[in-house]
Amino acid sequence: MVDEDLSKLKIDKSPTTVRSGRRRKKVYWLVIFLVIVLVGILYFGGIFTPAVRVEVANVVQMYPSQTFSLLNASGYVVAQRKAAVAPKVTGLLVSLTVEEGNWVKEGQVIARLENNDVMAARNQAEANLNAARFNLEQARAELHDATLTFNRNKELLANDFVSQAEYDTSEARYKRAVAGVHAAEAAVKANEAVLQGANVSVGYTLIRAPFDAVVLTKNADVGDIVTPISAAAEAKAAVVTIADMNSLQVEVDVSESNLGKVKVGQPCEIQLDALPESRFRGEVHMVVPTADRTKATVMVKVRFIDKDDRILPEMSAKLAFLSRPVKTEEQKPHTVINPAAVVVRKGENVVYVVKGNRVVETPIIVGNHLGDMVEVLDGVKAGDRVVMKTPEKLKDGTRIKVIEK
Repeated sequence: MVDEDLSKLKIDKSPTTVRSGRRRKKVYWLVIFLVIVLVGILYFGGIFTPAVRVEVANVVQMYPSQTFSLLNASGYVVAQRKAAVAPKVTGLLVSLTVEEGNWVKEGQVIARLENNDVMAARNQAEANLNAARFNLEQARAELHDATLTFNRNKELLANDFVSQAEYDTSEARYKRAVAGVHAAEAAVKANEAVLQGANVSVGYTLIRAPFDAVVLTKNADVGDIVTPISAAAEAKAAVVTIADMNSLQVEVDVSESNLGKVKVGQPCEIQLDALPESRFRGEVHMVVPTADRTKATVMVKVRFIDKDDRILPEMSAKLAFLSRPVKTEEQKPHTVINPAAVVVRKGENVVYVVKGNRVVETPIIVGNHLGDMVEVLDGVKAGDRVVMKTPEKLKDGTRIKVIEK
């Protein structure tokens, strides 16, 4: 039994065993070769080289007006003519013909209150006036007849053809007719006044636009009780709120210490947060002659020179007070870059654009200097990030690490 176990421990030197050993050696050397190739690729690809620490800046859009701006401020677009339209009397709202965003003309009826009672009073006043006018016509006819009789009796009395009593009767009748005409005329005037008052009462139930404007908000609905003074819990004080869009101005607060840089008529440039791609020309309309002691500021109102339907009340705005008006060719933005990002490589201007954790060497065409920046005519676009103060060892494809500020 022992001899059999020892025989199993002998090395098998058969051809099959030798070939298997050689195969394992080949696989072993192939693995070593592949590891060396991979390490070389990673090395020459910069994986094992430390990343270059760099500062970066953004390529931005810049308006030429920024180079001659004296002062910047923030504020809001405010309608200088604005009204909460309400009725003059309390009543039930039965008609509302406008909604938010509608344009209205001065005098246009935008809502109506329930007015059956005042319409009835108006109709009654109109009927009374017609009756008074008929009475006046009757009195005038009576006066005409009395005048003829009186004049005829006067001539007849001179020739003793009528008695004195008959003449006196015709004279009295004439005087009554004259008084009757005067009374009828007074009655017509009185009834005209009553009708005018009734028409005014009817007019109070018709809510009209006080000027050309745009409806900003609708404050009441059909079925609501509206009143000039909202004393009741469920009553509404205004039907709609309107604003004259031609009266829009930007109101900003300027520090008292900077007030010397602002004057009436000074050119300005307005940027609205809602329309960042646009710039609007403006000029100082008014420096409000009082200060806010809590903020040590003075309100300045700037009117728009350029009108745009997209400008709405209460939009936030940024304002630049300029030393001179903006020329036509200066109204478009330019792509600019910090000059510290531009380097010369092989006789041409280049920048290193950040792509992920590496840089790409990008040739650019530069233009004029705009303040502390330089214009870029071609090569990069706004929003690109470029390396500042480019190190000498920085090359195309170099791995970088951005220094966070």
